[in-house]
Amino acid sequence: MIPAAFDYQRPASVDEALRAISNADSGVKVLAGGQSLLPLLKMRLASADTLVDIGRLTELKALGETPDGGYEVGALATYAELLVATKLSWTAEAIERIGDVQVRNRGTVGGSIAHCDPASDLPALGLALDYSVVLRSVRGERVVALDGFFKGPFQTAMEPDELIIKLRRGPLPPGASGAYRNLEQPASGYSLVGVAAVVAMSGGAVSHARVALTGVGECPYRAKAVEAALLGSDGSSAAVAAAAAHAADGQTVNSDIHADREYRTHMAVVYTRRAIEGALGR
Repeated sequence: MIPAAFDYQRPASVDEALRAISNADSGVKVLAGGQSLLPLLKMRLASADTLVDIGRLTELKALGETPDGGYEVGALATYAELLVATKLSWTAEAIERIGDVQVRNRGTVGGSIAHCDPASDLPALGLALDYSVVLRSVRGERVVALDGFFKGPFQTAMEPDELIIKLRRGPLPPGASGAYRNLEQPASGYSLVGVAAVVAMSGGAVSHARVALTGVGECPYRAKAVEAALLGSDGSSAAVAAAAAHAADGQTVNSDIHADREYRTHMAVVYTRRAIEGALGR
């Protein structure tokens, strides 16, 4: 299909882009990699009076380690660029399975976070790694933790006149390791259930636990009841299973033609256990 007519702007700098959206309303949309927005426009499930294309702002593509041992990812870094740059092998394995080659080459990290698809894999990885998002507008800059940034299906805490500049996190705890396990819908590749876990052990007990799910609730979320049950435990199979049983606590679990609520709830428990065990090296 052909999208409805719209005005097109391609800013040459971040400041110019911010000015272009400074009076943003529902008629202004920002285009980055276009892997989510363009299909919606073509199918007329979304419309735009003005499309602000930031895809060539190379200043938003930087990524790498920070002096304190943390990590920063520019909003316009693609999945493929992050795949090459990351030193976390389990993160690379997860990214390599997202979408297809075209999506990974064109889709951007900031775009995925801003879009907040309830079944998107990348937000779960960001939550488990304790990332925050750096937002900028003509009014200034602010930093918002991803834990709390996702508000609902395709809804975030970002204001209409803000751009995601980058994502950043601090250093991981000593000995921390992670894993991502997901159940894909075969035709689309979207996660019916996806779980990212980052776990560290100290003195024979779990000293750090972050567990995040996608595809289960209205938006990606941290399973804090799982984390609380896991912390201080010996990390045994029994302890992991007991913690994983809380995977869907407090969530309105999705139900659709691919997986009803009961099945998805059960799979959330199963894949949470698998992700934690993977993070523990089992």
